[in-house]
Amino acid sequence: MERKLAIVVIFHHIGPYHHARLNAAADRLSVTGLEWSGKAYDTWGAAESPAHYQKISLFLEATDRYPGKAELLRAFSLALEQANPDVVAVNGWNNFGSLVAANCCVRLGIPMIVMSESARQDEPRTWWKEMIKQRIVGVYSAALVGGQRHVEYLVELGMPRERVFTGYDVVDNDYFAERALEIRNSNPPQADGIRKKYGLPENYFLASARFIEKKNLPRLIRAYAKYRQRSSAFANQPSRKATAGQEATAGREVGNQKSEVTAPWDLVLLGDGPLKPDLCRLISDLRLIAHMHLPGFKQYEELPVYYALAKAFVHPSTTEQWGLVMNEAIASALPVIVSERCGCVPELVGDNGFTFDPLNEDELTARLLDMASQSDHDLERLREASRRIAARFGPELFGKGLEQAASMAMQLKRKKFGVIDRALVFAAARYGR
Repeated sequence: MERKLAIVVIFHHIGPYHHARLNAAADRLSVTGLEWSGKAYDTWGAAESPAHYQKISLFLEATDRYPGKAELLRAFSLALEQANPDVVAVNGWNNFGSLVAANCCVRLGIPMIVMSESARQDEPRTWWKEMIKQRIVGVYSAALVGGQRHVEYLVELGMPRERVFTGYDVVDNDYFAERALEIRNSNPPQADGIRKKYGLPENYFLASARFIEKKNLPRLIRAYAKYRQRSSAFANQPSRKATAGQEATAGREVGNQKSEVTAPWDLVLLGDGPLKPDLCRLISDLRLIAHMHLPGFKQYEELPVYYALAKAFVHPSTTEQWGLVMNEAIASALPVIVSERCGCVPELVGDNGFTFDPLNEDELTARLLDMASQSDHDLERLREASRRIAARFGPELFGKGLEQAASMAMQLKRKKFGVIDRALVFAAARYGR
């Protein structure tokens, strides 16, 4: 039997997302997952299902300040010498641990794959920083990225197109799909019990994000307030009120198509972060306390409940390299309303929902109205479209892309790193904090 290529894949911490990817990659490669922190400090938690790959943890807990560069470099060097991989895959090029890992691989002469989800549109670019990135990217033999926008940016930074592969940004689709289906298929008393336990309304939009500026949550809340005003205005028109016993709906025009406006949906906003006090004040000022729900940050095992019982998912970020919550949402068969600036849009958004300009509050309001206006038949059509799209972006895509990148790296002549490249990676690692 042909020997599998041996690869070490480096992350800061191996959480549930990484665990699913590494398990899929282990079907194709001899995989060692190397984390430089055995404990997450970003609240993701640990992956608990069986691992089909070898796992190495360099430190029990490592942050952006501990350990120091010299200690981390020694730990990486020892681990890589023991693992003796054919190739190393490094997560990113602009964080301290990744730069130290790259420095170590340069010193040991190990071919490297960069795993990236950066795109040109993520943030304003400056010429001198781009020049430095070009030199850093040049030390990698191949790349594994999220989607087309990320391919284009790496090519712009000098990576040949034929060395860039996709499939980096995936989640455990089966986990979300199976649990969402189980909850939806529960009998009415069970479903009511779940809603009551989690304090969830009958109909709601779902959003999930850290409460930080780029997630654009104040604009979402203001757009949602306008949605409620407009939706209620239509529903309360006397000439269009439904008769007793019927759902209160009213006709309206969306584009050139006739659709329905139902009683306004609530908004459930998962997450936490430094902007929470500001968001709570805004919710109060807009008199949305009775209609908005902030359950807080939820662990991985609780997420399927919120996805399963939602009507649609909203992701309004002003900048988002990819947006893995979108993978979770479509795996859970939810229609989506997504900022056009999210890196996943070309791959994950098609006939399963709407996109919008995240700086245009009125456009977001219109998209909320459009979604809530869909008939049950049309919502099911959107759900089915999400299922189809999600099926193309499971963990096996990561395994395939990583294998392709590793094979490409091995086919190339072993890179000879010049003095400038060595010095640049060393300096970047030294000052990466």
